[in-house]
Amino acid sequence: MEPALGRSEGITINSTAADKEYKTSGAKPPRRNSRQKQEIWRRLKNQGVLWFLLLPGYGWLAFAIFIPLLIMFVFSFLSDVPFGNRVVEFTFKNYTDYFSRSFYWKLTSKSLMTGCYTTLYSILIAYPMALVIAKVLPNRWRSALFMLVIVPFWSNTLVRLYSWAIVLRNGGVIDLLLQFLGFKPATLDILYSYPAIIVGLVHGYVPYMILTLYISLDRIDNSLLEAASSLGASWWQTFWRILFPLSLPGVISGSILIFIPSIGSFIEPRLLGGRSGTMIGTIIEDQFIQLFNWPFGASLSFIMLVIVLLLMGIMALMLARMRLLRTQ
Repeated sequence: MEPALGRSEGITINSTAADKEYKTSGAKPPRRNSRQKQEIWRRLKNQGVLWFLLLPGYGWLAFAIFIPLLIMFVFSFLSDVPFGNRVVEFTFKNYTDYFSRSFYWKLTSKSLMTGCYTTLYSILIAYPMALVIAKVLPNRWRSALFMLVIVPFWSNTLVRLYSWAIVLRNGGVIDLLLQFLGFKPATLDILYSYPAIIVGLVHGYVPYMILTLYISLDRIDNSLLEAASSLGASWWQTFWRILFPLSLPGVISGSILIFIPSIGSFIEPRLLGGRSGTMIGTIIEDQFIQLFNWPFGASLSFIMLVIVLLLMGIMALMLARMRLLRTQ
């Protein structure tokens, strides 16, 4: 048996050496045997099953999102909706009207600032809570706090907003509490104002920030924090130099999830903003629902889409630059 073993080992060594020669010389290897062909066929079959499983989801996205977007993009260059016997012409007037009127520029900047305020306040509220859930509380308490986080999703958006209207109005819950504490009557009446819009938006979107931040903070190895503490770092140094940089992916993901929908929101400005609730989202809603001016509403929508894509591209370049500087 020993000589046989020696011969088999020699064959293995020689085949390995031959493979190295093929790699170094660049010569073509011999034809694949049947086992290799079966392996390739198995991988192709698995990829086919994978594409078959992905097809329904991506097909639905194409049917429900991309095709309507393409239709609205075509509508944005028309003079009227192509319904009935209306005369339709190809025009750029919908886009020139936006750029020629400062009113729309002001509404766009106001909507962008609303998205920034909503994102910033969501981070300030969500980060401490996510940090406590991920790094401080034991596991048995996490499920209870997660339940409190997702409770707002159990109620309808209109119910939540009308509840805030009861709380923020003159003579509301907070106003009555301030009067009970001895403050002057009617000290709080921020309903139908810009701060009320921010309150409603933050209340609706802060759970997204908490969940994304928790996932990012939970992945940070606790041994890094222990090592920093053992080296004499204070809690602020540990947070600023370890926790916060490593949690930036969660901050960025949550910011994108909040910023994009908040700049186009129209329900919160309608119900909580009153006269100060006119934003680009409400204008787009009016164009589609009240005025039936779909081409102009579509052009406003795509202008906002381009602005958001540009901002996201700038943010991506800045993050790439920061990563490059860190590696250097």
